[in-house]
Amino acid sequence: MKTTTTRTRLALGMTAGVATVAIATGFGVAQAQDQPAPQPQPAAAAQNVVQTGTLSIDAAIRAAQATLDAAEQNGQRVTVAVMDRSGVVRALLKGDGAGPQTEESAKRKAFTAVSFGQPTSALAKNAQGNGPTVRDIPGTLFLGGGVPVVANGAPIAAIGVGGAPSGDLDEQFANAGLRAIR
Repeated sequence: MKTTTTRTRLALGMTAGVATVAIATGFGVAQAQDQPAPQPQPAAAAQNVVQTGTLSIDAAIRAAQATLDAAEQNGQRVTVAVMDRSGVVRALLKGDGAGPQTEESAKRKAFTAVSFGQPTSALAKNAQGNGPTVRDIPGTLFLGGGVPVVANGAPIAAIGVGGAPSGDLDEQFANAGLRAIR
């Protein structure tokens, strides 16, 4: 005689800063444990997998350092952010004397460049006009200084720079970092 047991599962998570708790109760667990779980067919499993390129941490650090070096050689105090395709900062270097606003600027420029796969200077013209535009997307910044890192035709990371007196200079330094990893 098989017994039926009840299990309660508790899942904890954070969504947009709000704690989430989910409780699920299942019946007939003992019966399900008697049989092995079905294995997906190899062809079906392959269709469920997506592979994406990732910038290595070594490359991210080299790009960030080359970017900061280019800015310092030009007497500029900047912050450099290298962000992956998922929006995670892989490297962040704040140069000596860089202002407090430069970190957020560098991150937002990197986020914008990797999100759209284009330099932020090229995207700036799409952020103009009356009414809703791409500038309304949270976390974006449409000032020069963000460049995407592209592999196999797709953005895999971006370099963002904040702190020089113009976006053109920020972008020039970001491109120096990009050249260091090509």
